[in-house]
Amino acid sequence: MYIIGENIHIVSEKVKRALKERDAKFFQDLAVRQVEAGAQALDINLGPRKRDWEEVFPWIVKTLEAVVDVPLCIDSTNVLGIEAALKTITKAQPIVNSTSAEPERLEKVPPLAKKYNARLIALTMGKSGIPVSADERVSIALEVLIPRMLEIDFPIEDLILDPLILTVSGCQEYCPEAIEAVRTLQYAWDPPPAVSVGLSNVSNQVPAENRSLINRVYCAMLMGAGLKMMIANPLDTKLKEVIRIIEERDDSTPVGRLYLKIHDRIAAMEEPSIEDVDLEDPEQVAIWKTVQILLNKVIYADSYLRQETIAI
Repeated sequence: MYIIGENIHIVSEKVKRALKERDAKFFQDLAVRQVEAGAQALDINLGPRKRDWEEVFPWIVKTLEAVVDVPLCIDSTNVLGIEAALKTITKAQPIVNSTSAEPERLEKVPPLAKKYNARLIALTMGKSGIPVSADERVSIALEVLIPRMLEIDFPIEDLILDPLILTVSGCQEYCPEAIEAVRTLQYAWDPPPAVSVGLSNVSNQVPAENRSLINRVYCAMLMGAGLKMMIANPLDTKLKEVIRIIEERDDSTPVGRLYLKIHDRIAAMEEPSIEDVDLEDPEQVAIWKTVQILLNKVIYADSYLRQETIAI
């Protein structure tokens, strides 16, 4: 699994404060910790920075490139800020996060990524927003995003399609559709573009104690659909353990075997089965309840782990 570390993000109060104070050590320590934990690239989301972009974007690039060599993923809606960052990068091939199928964004961002030899994350979202169904998201990729790349001779091997993960709290019906979008997008072109997701989006607005569980169960399901790249938290050791179990096919523990069965059933285009679950094991029951939520079989509530298991 190729992990783009998500932790340098302006929604964090610590990041917000460190950016205001231009605390280089904070950002360098956070970058090094993520890379040491296995991140193969770093997402840098500082917001649009409409007033100070000309100084901030080059500053963060220089600050991070002083201590890490991995690709930097410049995550902003500010096209001028993105270019300021790309001009400054001197090490690994950067990633631009992101374009969408919205006309203005699609006109400006792909040529910018091409100009600076950057990979480009393209969201399956048009001017009317994010469609629910997998088919509609795939259609945006096939009918709008990829044709635009071909139009400007952008290398398809540098394109990364993102079918957009939305929170299970309020957008639950999107969760199973995103799994199928991941599966289908891998066959969207020849050669196929990479597919990535923002994993932690699925647990946005969820109580903190449940977020990691939801993330890692969804990760196992998405890996079953073929996912090999994601923006995620490399400091989440339980998430990384699930990835390891699946990649190494480690069936040495009951919980590990359950994650493998979930992965394998999704890979076979089957629904996970309660027959795979030891209902005497609270950890397995929590995983099973989470699977039901993510498949939109049971209505999500913050208290779902305290509810009785429903056998389906």
